[in-house]
Amino acid sequence: MGGHQPDVWVSDRYAGQQELGKEHQVCLAHVLRDVQYAIDCGDTAFAPKVRDHLRWAIRIGKRRSSLKDTTLATYAAKADNLLTRLVQMPVAHPAGRVLLKQIKAWRSKFFIFLTNRNVPATNNISEREIRPSVVFRKVTNGFRSDWGAQIHAGYRSVTGTARLSGKSALVAIRELVDGRFVVA
Repeated sequence: MGGHQPDVWVSDRYAGQQELGKEHQVCLAHVLRDVQYAIDCGDTAFAPKVRDHLRWAIRIGKRRSSLKDTTLATYAAKADNLLTRLVQMPVAHPAGRVLLKQIKAWRSKFFIFLTNRNVPATNNISEREIRPSVVFRKVTNGFRSDWGAQIHAGYRSVTGTARLSGKSALVAIRELVDGRFVVA
């Protein structure tokens, strides 16, 4: 990043993305996936309470624009206090214990979005940008051929241009197939 350090970095818990920003918000959608995994493995005590708490915090985050600073600060304190109580619970299930260890390691990065209105609770927006590439790569068994990479690059170019023009991707693809697509 050429020595640049953003004010806030929002990411999953990948080790290579630590300490990149002055503040670091953990993507709560990624945490919720781990919570769901613990639930699916059979943890019926700890993980559901964590899931409910994180969902509540995300709902508060979606209302930030209509909340006063003092109200938001109160919610941030409440979120942290409840998480403190949750991590003090005895956890019996093995998947719950793994989840508890993860939460204890990362908890200081869970609620930055409740103290800084410019920070999202998740990085799903950036993940939405790469999702078509991942799906295409999986469907075509990777970019092992020139045609695969070229088709994908063309698709991304058309859909990106459509988005900039205020069109849906489906409309742009239909226009491309019909020979009516105009590059902006």
